[in-house]
Amino acid sequence: MTTTAANSASHHLSPAFPGRAPWGTANKLRAWQQGAMERYLQEQPRDFLAVATPGAGKTTFALTLASWLLHHHVVQQVTVVAPTEHLKKQWAEAAARIGIKLDPEYSAGPLSKEYQGVAITYAGVGVRPMLHRNRVEQRKTLVILDEIHHAGDSKSWGEACLEAFEPATRRLALTGTPFRSDTNPIPFVAYEEGNDGIRRSAADYTYGYGSALADGVVRPVIFLSYSGNMRWRTKAGDEIAARLGEPMTKDAISQAWRTALDARGEWMPNVLKAADQRLTEVRKAIPDAGGLVIASDQDSARSYAKLIRELTGEKATVVLSDDQGASKRIDDFTASTDRWMVAVRMVSEGVDVPRLAVGVYATTISTPLFFAQAVGRFVRSRRRGETASVFLPTVPDLLGHANEMEVERDHVLDKPKKEGEEDPYAESEKEMDEANKEQDEDTGEQEQFSFEALESDAVFDRVLFDGAEFGMQAHPGSEEEQDYLGIPGLLEPDQVQMLLQKRQARQIAHSKKRPDEEADLLELPAERRPVVSHKEMLELRKQLNTMVGAYSHQSGKPHGVIHTELRRTCGGPPSAEATAGQLRQRIAKVGEWATRMK
Repeated sequence: MTTTAANSASHHLSPAFPGRAPWGTANKLRAWQQGAMERYLQEQPRDFLAVATPGAGKTTFALTLASWLLHHHVVQQVTVVAPTEHLKKQWAEAAARIGIKLDPEYSAGPLSKEYQGVAITYAGVGVRPMLHRNRVEQRKTLVILDEIHHAGDSKSWGEACLEAFEPATRRLALTGTPFRSDTNPIPFVAYEEGNDGIRRSAADYTYGYGSALADGVVRPVIFLSYSGNMRWRTKAGDEIAARLGEPMTKDAISQAWRTALDARGEWMPNVLKAADQRLTEVRKAIPDAGGLVIASDQDSARSYAKLIRELTGEKATVVLSDDQGASKRIDDFTASTDRWMVAVRMVSEGVDVPRLAVGVYATTISTPLFFAQAVGRFVRSRRRGETASVFLPTVPDLLGHANEMEVERDHVLDKPKKEGEEDPYAESEKEMDEANKEQDEDTGEQEQFSFEALESDAVFDRVLFDGAEFGMQAHPGSEEEQDYLGIPGLLEPDQVQMLLQKRQARQIAHSKKRPDEEADLLELPAERRPVVSHKEMLELRKQLNTMVGAYSHQSGKPHGVIHTELRRTCGGPPSAEATAGQLRQRIAKVGEWATRMK
């Protein structure tokens, strides 16, 4: 079947569907949706995996296909499986707009004849897989698995989905983020082995962020990163001070990051104030633009909402859990012109609020999956030229994700580990577990990583856009910071790039005129201030250990003795706690010693 068949599928849709579609797409399919439809109709597969970046219109594609399959009697009913209660209801509402009636409240028993299917959650399938299997066996069914990576959240969910939907006539899997931090296989997803022997998920149709950006389907994202001095007390009673973005151990990065997010310090109030100023600028071009703060827990969310009230004089909508009340608050916020919403963790995933244009990433979850889902809340474009702005702490992992927004990933099933090599994926496993827990669940995290945030301040650090970094450090409220916060809210990507280059050139010129004694911040352009990641720290420690091993063989001295001599000569703590600069200094010193012996 060809373009004609795909076109006829879209003709079953209401001219107004999707009601909140971006510019120019209200009464026709986008090019990628058309392309995915054509591929499906040509191949007529039982299983089809469509990977499309958040905000690209996966729901429209899936319901267009469902409409075609129902119309041509390929299937008789539809089952939609979504990650959350709120999303389940969104699917039912979207389906109703094109004449497909799905019951979002279905729990058991025969389905009322007025409905053509049900909308359920993965958790619901996990509880009663046989109930859904019986329904699928009785009538030819299309199963739409929204954000299918959730079917791999736990072994029981994956097994339940397999049990429930194995007899389905057709299965359509959708995801905006097909990669997971773990190696749980995702049901009904095909894996292909590469030349390296590693199996990766194979999508039937992929529409990535880079392609969507070029097509104007999603907004370009400007990331504004803030550093600052942090001071905290460890559970051992030691007081530690560090600056966000400076090379430090993984534990120190984690504690400095949590100190920054503490609402009682100065970092969060300054960043929220900057984000609100940015929102004001964006609203000049997009009058109903809204902002979202993504918090780690309920206490933080309430504290941030209080800060927003104090800073703006307006109340923020607070979404604490995925209950009926939260769903209504999200809907009310979507329909309003209110400025701010604060949400906890995974409530942010799948929340369809197209007017969200400014975000504050105020959570310590750093997996690429969660980051992509969170940023996906801001990229849904409604008209050409809209930009999104996301505020971040200067944390290496986050800046890495921000710089890789356009990288397309697949779910890797095999992650071989060389002997003696640290597993690069292990550190994100726990974070994904945390991210997938219920929002109201007590994680015990505070006790496990007991520490006390003492004080923090904020420094504007850099802007990241399209893989490049701009700007020099500046104080909150300074003319330099305002330069970046005041970038217009309606711009084409090339205009954003040009403006950022001009802003940085102006900042550098201004800096050169200032006397040296007035420079209390690191006055170097962002691209010359690399943020050292935990992975790079591991490499430096590995390099030092290799050189110490070689020198030990050469000199006959034990490894421990050499490390002690290096500490005595170069200063600083043991290697595990040393900064990148200290490690490089020791590498150079042991190299110097080895050269003298030759």
